[in-house]
Amino acid sequence: MKYGGLIIEKKEYVMLKKLMNLSGYHKDVTYKKSIMKLNNELKTATVRDEKDMPTDVVRFNSIVTITSEGGWQKNFQLVKPSDSDLKNNKLSILTPMGTAVIGYAKDDVFQWEFPSGEQSLTVSNVEQQNDYVDVNTVL
Repeated sequence: MKYGGLIIEKKEYVMLKKLMNLSGYHKDVTYKKSIMKLNNELKTATVRDEKDMPTDVVRFNSIVTITSEGGWQKNFQLVKPSDSDLKNNKLSILTPMGTAVIGYAKDDVFQWEFPSGEQSLTVSNVEQQNDYVDVNTVL
């Protein structure tokens, strides 16, 4: 990892914790595993002020390009669950892919579990579209 671990902005960290607490009752095993993994990663994440955030780190509202070792690419915007809209490539932070990429930086590689087995994915690009994150409106 480029920065040695996940990097999360303070307000976004608070929002993530609230979202994960609220989603603890999700029945889907894949979602639960993803949220538990993110929760563990957040224990060692670096939490920074807005002004200290690197511009290439995946955050709320970032537009992300992921490339697989098999060569396919996927572009999406990482959003709050209430803003999720798959038709417009807006992916909820609470989806397995959303929890997998938050806090990673451009060129970071991570493992992703597919039905066909685990693959390495790379964060190929990150564009910031960050509006103010209101921690009081998590859903």
